[in-house]
Parts: sequence; structure tokens; C-alpha cells
Amino acid sequence: MLLPILMLLLCLIGGGAVLIYLKKSKPITREQASVAAQSAQQFVNVQDIRESILYTQDGWLLCYLRIFPISLDLLSPSEKRLLISKLTAELSSVRFPFKFLAVSRPVDISPLISELGALLPNADIKQKELLRQEMLEMNSFALSGEVVERQFYLILWQRQESGERDLQEKAKRLVQHFEDGQVQAHVLKQQEIVQLCNLVNNPAYTHLESTQPEAVIPFLQEV
Repeated sequence: MLLPILMLLLCLIGGGAVLIYLKKSKPITREQASVAAQSAQQFVNVQDIRESILYTQDGWLLCYLRIFPISLDLLSPSEKRLLISKLTAELSSVRFPFKFLAVSRPVDISPLISELGALLPNADIKQKELLRQEMLEMNSFALSGEVVERQFYLILWQRQESGERDLQEKAKRLVQHFEDGQVQAHVLKQQEIVQLCNLVNNPAYTHLESTQPEAVIPFLQEV
């Protein structure tokens, strides 16, 4: 009989302590309520995205370049030295700041699995065994999320008072410098900028290979 009474007393004491703490805790301030009511667009400081320019709410313009990687393992030592010399010469004339960004995104390997499955009917017994083992391995990679692709970007910025044209010209010149150095690059458009923002700011984001911006741009309606 003593143990149930002790447990009841402990529960009553614990409930009373929680009630007292809640009464003495500070109420939510107006600033905290306004932060909680912010939209996602306000939280990430994005005002608008038009063509190749992202407009921030604090008066900045941002332009993004994607740099496509190359495999240095496929180059000989002399080719590596030549590539380094070309890139150094091309980028030495750049006199404006830029930021380097590297992000990882999941890769959709379902087309590869489908292609392996299409080879099964015409394969012999040994080939079918190898194909099934390869499909099982690919499925395990897809389920584990270990298949990722590294993507590389450069970010340019300036004040909105300077205008979009100057920033776009800087981006075009920088792309030309990389291409002259045998490295492929291009300026991101509206849909690609939205995909990059989602990839950086939303960990649960699934990359969509879509040509329609409506598939990846959320549209908010006023209530």
C-alpha cells in the first residue's frame, strides 16, 4: 500500500512544479511572434528571382555560375600543369570578388536500374546472374542515399543601385574566362537558382529534373 501512495505523491509534486514553471515563464514577445509568423521567403531574405538575378530584401543582387567539374585523374602530369597555367592566366585578370560554393545532391539512378532490367531477357544464365547482382547493388545504393553528386557554384553580388546589367556582364566575363581555360561554366537561370536555393536551405528537398518552373517554385496566395 505504501508504494502506490508514494507514486501518487511524486506525480502530484511533479505536476505542481511544472504548473508553477509555466506560470513564471516569460510570455511570447511581439518580436518573437513576428519571427514565428515570417514566411519562408522572408526567412531566407529573398525578394524575387527574375531571369538570372536573385533580388534580396536588404538591397543586394546575386548572380550564380555553375562550374562543371573535370576529372584530373584522366590527365597526364603535363596536361595538369597546362590546365593550371591556363586557369591562372585567365582568372588573374578578375578584379571583383566572388564566393565559391560546393553542395551535394542526390542522384536518380532509376534509369540505370531500368536499363539493366531491360538487358535481362536477352542475357544468358551467367549474364543474368551478374545483372541481378548489379541491380541489387544499385538498389542498395538508392535506398541508402549514398549516391550523391558534388556540384560547384560561384556567387557574384553587388548593390541594387548599381543595376543588373553590370552584374550580368561580370558573370558573362567570368564564364568566358573559365571556358577559355577549358572548364565548362554557365550562368544559372530562374529555375536553376530556385533549385540551388532549395538544395542549400531545405534538407528534405528532392531535386526535380523539370523544365517547368511551376514544378519547383512555390506560389503563395494572400488570405
